[in-house]
Amino acid sequence: MYNYCTYNSPKKVLVTGGAGFIGSHLCDRLIKDGHEVLCLDNYFTGAKENISHLFGHPGFEFIRHDITQPVHLEVEWIFNLACPASPIHYQYNPVKTTKVNVLGALNVLGLAKRVRARVMQASTSEIYGDPEIHPQNEEYWGNVNPIGRRSCYDEGKRLAETLFFDYLRQNKVDIKVVRIFNTYGPRMRPDDGRVISNFIIEALGGNPITVFGDGTQTRSFCYVDDMVEGMIRMMDYETGEHERGRDYTKSYLSGFPGPINLGNPQEVTILSAANKIIEMSGSKSRIIFEKLPEDDPRRRCPDISNAKKHLKWQPGVSLDEGLSRTIDFFINKIK
Repeated sequence: MYNYCTYNSPKKVLVTGGAGFIGSHLCDRLIKDGHEVLCLDNYFTGAKENISHLFGHPGFEFIRHDITQPVHLEVEWIFNLACPASPIHYQYNPVKTTKVNVLGALNVLGLAKRVRARVMQASTSEIYGDPEIHPQNEEYWGNVNPIGRRSCYDEGKRLAETLFFDYLRQNKVDIKVVRIFNTYGPRMRPDDGRVISNFIIEALGGNPITVFGDGTQTRSFCYVDDMVEGMIRMMDYETGEHERGRDYTKSYLSGFPGPINLGNPQEVTILSAANKIIEMSGSKSRIIFEKLPEDDPRRRCPDISNAKKHLKWQPGVSLDEGLSRTIDFFINKIK
């Protein structure tokens, strides 16, 4: 268990997308740490069952709301996680995905400006696109197709980061930006099309496991508890110096805005992940190969040097341990 974050006092915290996969784990952690949590979600990809155990807790309140519409609350911290994060869901209605990223960012930033709250943007490794450098560090601007099927998400997240830093420069809003790399664990949706959940569901069902391309493309998988810890450390992090020395932070705030990569630097091939899940689940599934989707990145791995330096953070849960917990979750879910 982590013991890094020590808060000056409990906060009143808004978590948009709080009924989603990462958001619900973040709500759990914040409640455990003694904060008052307002969980906002429209249940597009979030699920009531992810947060139902918190109903009735005196420090928890659920608000059903679409973040593309303004929200008026009194809070001290805002975590903005509201956006479908898997290709199946964000490509279902790409215009809506862009709206969630852009209007959602404007609405949480406007709220943060009005009530002088600190606000975090849950950005993504997708802002790097199909990267030309490896591993990816925060100085890299990315290689993104602006008109592809993934662009509603990739470019939407990039524009959200732009808005966050413009609000910092123009309005002195206290911002934090984290770039989240592939994350997995309990409460992933079985139908979200992500690598780990797809492979586990197919393996447990004894169905062929579908690998796109030849399986040599790589990802790095971070367990959700580690990701939540990194996010909280970033939100709670203060420094009297702008340690990275960027012009856009000078003379504004004493905080460290980022962006900062959060993810597991252990790189694995998609094919090796499929074989590991077959072995760990005791499945008899075979592997089949299909055409690689448009703009699917060949390599994806974070440089987390800044997270190590500033946040003293790195993942602590091994892939084997995290997969074991996740497989157990799906076994219980499909019983």
